[in-house]
Amino acid sequence: MSCVNVPVRQVRARYTAESITVYQAYSPEIAVPALAAGRFVRPFRRERMTWIKPSFLWMMYRSGWASKPGQECVLAVEILRGGFEWALAHACLSHFDAGVYPDLDVWASRLRACQVRVQWDPERSLRLGPLSHRSLQVGLSGAAVDRYVDDWIVGITDVTGVARAIRDHLAAGHEEVAAGLVPEERPYPLPHPVGAVVGADPGGQFG
Repeated sequence: MSCVNVPVRQVRARYTAESITVYQAYSPEIAVPALAAGRFVRPFRRERMTWIKPSFLWMMYRSGWASKPGQECVLAVEILRGGFEWALAHACLSHFDAGVYPDLDVWASRLRACQVRVQWDPERSLRLGPLSHRSLQVGLSGAAVDRYVDDWIVGITDVTGVARAIRDHLAAGHEEVAAGLVPEERPYPLPHPVGAVVGADPGGQFG
C-alpha cells in the first residue's frame, strides 16, 4: 500500500463482509491451546488487558518477527465486525486528545470507566521503520475480553511461519518476495460515529 495521501489516523485491515482479522502474539503455552480450541482458553488470562492489532506489520514490529520472549507465536484472529465496532464505540483513547475530548477531566473520567482503550502508534514499513501515518491498537479488559473470547472470534490461524518467511527473505535481500507475503490490508469502512469516538481522521472514515 502506498503511503501517499494516507490519512494519519485510518483503520486498515484484512476484512470480509462479516469479519475483520486482528493479530496477537503469544508464547506457545498460550497459542497452541488456543489454536486447538479455536478460542482463547487457559492459560490465557481474561483478567489481563489483551491488545488486538489490525496491522500485520505493526505486530511484526512489536514481536520482532515472532522472536521476542512470550511472543514466539503470531496468531491471526478473525473476529466479527460487529464486535470490533462495538469495542471502538465503547473505547477511550489512551492519551488525551483535545480534538476528541473537551478537557482533561472528561477524558480522565471516561478512561476510568471504559473497558476498551485505543491508541494510535506509527505504522511500520516492510523493514519495520516508523511511517508518518498511524496504526490502531485496541486494548480489551473486563467484560470486553469476555465478549472477545466468547462471542466475537470466528477462527484463529497460526501465521508464525509467514512472519519468519518474510524475515528470512528480507535478510537475504529478497524484498519483493517478502513484500508479496505480507497480508493485504485495505481501508476499513468505519462508521462516522465510531470513528469520532477513536479520533479517526474524517478522510479515514466511511459510511
